[in-house]
Amino acid sequence: MDGLDELDDDAAGTVFRDVIMLALIGFVAMVIMLLPHVVPKEKRTEDQKAPGNVIVEMHWPSDIAADVDLWVQAPNELPVGFWNQGGQTFNLLRDDLGTEGDVTNENFEITYSRGIPAGEYIVNVHMYGPAPPDRVVPVKVTVSVRKQFDEAHQILSTDLELRHRGQEETAFRFRLTDIGDLVEGSVSTLRRPLITGQGFMGN
Repeated sequence: MDGLDELDDDAAGTVFRDVIMLALIGFVAMVIMLLPHVVPKEKRTEDQKAPGNVIVEMHWPSDIAADVDLWVQAPNELPVGFWNQGGQTFNLLRDDLGTEGDVTNENFEITYSRGIPAGEYIVNVHMYGPAPPDRVVPVKVTVSVRKQFDEAHQILSTDLELRHRGQEETAFRFRLTDIGDLVEGSVSTLRRPLITGQGFMGN
């Protein structure tokens, strides 16, 4: 009888080990199967975040073949635009010439910053080429700020009208703190030429 008891104990121990092993293998298999569904989701979330900290966008109608330029000046730096597309803080993503050499049906330019230097920012629009005959070019300008570990939030928006070649308008002058907060009372449209006057020479 002692031999039978030992055989029963061994069989029970073997079954117990097998059950534990199968449960462990099942758990590992579930984790492996879930990983592809978890990691890409986190990656997509990161990819969807707008690059840059201060994002300035300019749009004008797709049916207007006008060459409009966006110029942005960070505190104590040279303006960034089509002939100076990169500075210490800002970079112009693309110089849009209107419909010329454009594979899209949208007219826009966009500038991104690296970091948020504290101080005054200036955003201008400039009609580089000739204006369409008997037509006003409406331009929409927006400014968004993305603080650390946050999504981009629009802080300013305005609509301007360009009527002739060489026209330069100040869309915004505003001040930001070094964490991206808009300084209260700092927003104005007081004209400050960046390229048609002495503005390009800096402050």
